[in-house]
Amino acid sequence: MFEEERKQKIADYVQTHKRASVQELAQSFGVSESTVRRDLKGLEDAGELRRTHGGAVAFRDDNAEPPFSEKEDRYRAQKEAVAKAAVATVRDGDSLLLDSGTTTFYVAKLLKGFSRLTVVTNSLMAAQELSERKEIELILTGGILRQETLAMVGPLAEKAVAAIRVNKAFIATNGLDINAGLTTPNLVEAAVKKQMILSAAHVTLLADHSKFGTVSFAKVADLSDIDHVIVDDGLSSGAARQLEEAGIDVTLTRAGSEE
Repeated sequence: MFEEERKQKIADYVQTHKRASVQELAQSFGVSESTVRRDLKGLEDAGELRRTHGGAVAFRDDNAEPPFSEKEDRYRAQKEAVAKAAVATVRDGDSLLLDSGTTTFYVAKLLKGFSRLTVVTNSLMAAQELSERKEIELILTGGILRQETLAMVGPLAEKAVAAIRVNKAFIATNGLDINAGLTTPNLVEAAVKKQMILSAAHVTLLADHSKFGTVSFAKVADLSDIDHVIVDDGLSSGAARQLEEAGIDVTLTRAGSEE
């Protein structure tokens, strides 16, 4: 197989599988690991993929994003388990920042059992879910509504978040990668998420395992900006170890678990 043909096949493999290790690619294409590393560097330079520690992930360079309604049921059991673990860290009297996203929406559903909370959110769906709870002081950021995610974004949302300080923030993401950090398809939504991280004493990232190894268009934060990651146990042991080695507390949840 010629070099260019091999590189194209490697690019196609990574795109199909979303991520691949150097060892996996070397075995699949019958070449040395050093050859794979050289090919990956060339492919990254060409914008075909993004290299990671020990391999590569598919590179997404567009702003395309499925609508909220389409994402809500994707990995639903895993997201509900992650949300349940997140709510277990909440105490009456807490002040919370609740990011927009399908997993954070499941958090909102579970917050209704508390008797005294302050919740600040840019999520239209979360706000609607909590709007009838008199025990919860609900603060909406305002801003421009993004139809794709039903999130309020833009300068008004950013200023509102910058004006407060909370105990805890629950952040959602489209991509989580050891080198690239947290990423999302939209720049203005990334800006609000970034400000939420700055406004919280403790930041917890909520994600299902499919987000790991994915790199999207707009940078939100480095892994060092996150204190805690809650993710379902579909995450590989190697990926969990990488997060822990980065100094992040990791909680693995099991879909359907009563723990």
